[in-house]
Amino acid sequence: MNAKKLNKLFPLLGLLILLSCGGKKQEANAEASAGNEQETATETREAVKVKTAVAELQNVNQTATYTANVQADVINQITPAIPGRIEKIFVEIGNSVKAGQFLVQMESSNLQQQKAQLANLQRDYDRYLELLKVGGVAQQQVDQVKTQIDVLNAALQNLEENTQLKSPINGVITARNYDNGDVFGQRPILTVQQLNPLKAIIYVSESYFTKVKLGMAVKINLDVYESEDFTGRVSLVHPTIDSDTHTFGVEVSINNQDLKIRPGMFARVSLHFGTTQSIIVPDVAVQKQAGSNDKYVFVVEKGVSRYRKVSLGQRLENNYEILSGVRVGESVVTAGHSRLIEGTPVEIVRN
Repeated sequence: MNAKKLNKLFPLLGLLILLSCGGKKQEANAEASAGNEQETATETREAVKVKTAVAELQNVNQTATYTANVQADVINQITPAIPGRIEKIFVEIGNSVKAGQFLVQMESSNLQQQKAQLANLQRDYDRYLELLKVGGVAQQQVDQVKTQIDVLNAALQNLEENTQLKSPINGVITARNYDNGDVFGQRPILTVQQLNPLKAIIYVSESYFTKVKLGMAVKINLDVYESEDFTGRVSLVHPTIDSDTHTFGVEVSINNQDLKIRPGMFARVSLHFGTTQSIIVPDVAVQKQAGSNDKYVFVVEKGVSRYRKVSLGQRLENNYEILSGVRVGESVVTAGHSRLIEGTPVEIVRN
C-alpha cells in the first residue's frame, strides 16, 4: 500500500477509536447512575425501629371533674331600710352569730317618739272604752282610735326592725364596713355568711344532662387539703342549656359541719357516671400536633406506620382513654415517633 492511501486511512481509524471510547464512557456513566438510584431506593426503604403496645379494652370509671370556688349557701347583708346614724355595732369580723342575735343599734330617737305616741293612743283607747260603756262616746270614735293604734303598731314594728338590726341566720360575720357613730350609706353595715352547708356551682357539658340527678353523690377535693376527700350532693340542676357554651349549671351542696371548708376556697368537683369499657393506650403513644391542639398516634399496619388523629378521654395514671381514632388490638407506637411519617416502613423492637 502506498503512502498516499495510508494518509487517507489514518483519520478514519482515529474517528472509529474516538467513537468507541465515547460509547463505553456513556455506558459506564449510565451504569453508575443506575447504581446510585438503586442505592437511594434501598436507603428509602430502610425500616425505622420502633416499640409498640397493644390498644386494650378496659373497664373505666366515667368521672368528669370540674373546678369551682366554694360559696356560702346563704349570704345576708345587714342594712337598715332608711338612712341613719349607727349608734353601736356589737360584733366583729370572724364572730359566729345565731339567728335573731342583736347585731347593730341604729339611732333610736325616732323610735322612742313613736313609742311615746303609741302609749298615748293606747291610753286614749282605754279611756274611750270606759266612756263607751256609759254612752259618753260613740262607737265610731273608739274604732278610729283603734285603727290609729294598728297603723302605728305596724309602723313601729318596721322602725324597730330597721333600728335594732338582727341576724336572720346562723353564720359568721365576714365583713364590717362602718364604725360606731358613722352614718349609714350605700354599703351594707355587716355581711353574715352561712358556713354549713356550703355550695359550689359547676358547669357541666350538655352530653351529661340526662345523667346528672338530684341527690347524686359528688367528690370534692380542695387544694388546701391535698390528701383529703370531701363529699357533697347535687342540690339543684339548672333546667336550660347555655347555647354558647353548651353547658348547664349544677349546684352542689357541701356538708361542712366541722367548718374546715371556707367560702372562696378553690375546689375540684368530680361527678361519677358509672363504669364503661374503653380503649386504653400508654400516654407515651399520644403526641401533640405542632401548631394545634390536635392529638395523634402512629399505629403499625402491615409493617408501615399509619397516622391517626385521636380524641382523648380521661388520663388514667400512665394511660389515656381513647374515645376515637384507634381500634381494639391495634399496635400503637410508644417509642421512635420522631422518624415516622405516614407510610414509613417500621421494624418492631421487642423489649
